[in-house]
Amino acid sequence: MSAEIIYDSPFATLWYHPESKTIHHQTHPQHGTWQTEEFRKMMLLGSQTLADKGAQKWLSDDRDSNGTNKDEYQWGVEFWFPRTVKAGWKHWAIVQPKHIIAQLNMEKVVKDYKAQGINTKFFSDAEEAMNWLESQ
Repeated sequence: MSAEIIYDSPFATLWYHPESKTIHHQTHPQHGTWQTEEFRKMMLLGSQTLADKGAQKWLSDDRDSNGTNKDEYQWGVEFWFPRTVKAGWKHWAIVQPKHIIAQLNMEKVVKDYKAQGINTKFFSDAEEAMNWLESQ
């Protein structure tokens, strides 16, 4: 069974992989900076799909992302994270951003989320990341 496209825009694509029960997003190279409306819409669709499908895994392919701004970080911490954990999220594989500022921002998010129980690991390749998630 192939992945279901949940959201697709010039900014990013979001899939659901039924075999591994994994949410998976990838930012597109030409739109590496998260845009507020797009970011929130995609992330909330991912959370809702995670809840609807009984999934626990999320693959963030952010290699082409420039990261989020301060407002999106706060929204993620205060609104998206608690909602997504309540939906059942437990495992997070991240394809590390190429941009150093995005890497630093992502490392802070990972530290915060790990401290709250999310099993998280960085990768340089999406296939490796998916293989790790499938083993969780």
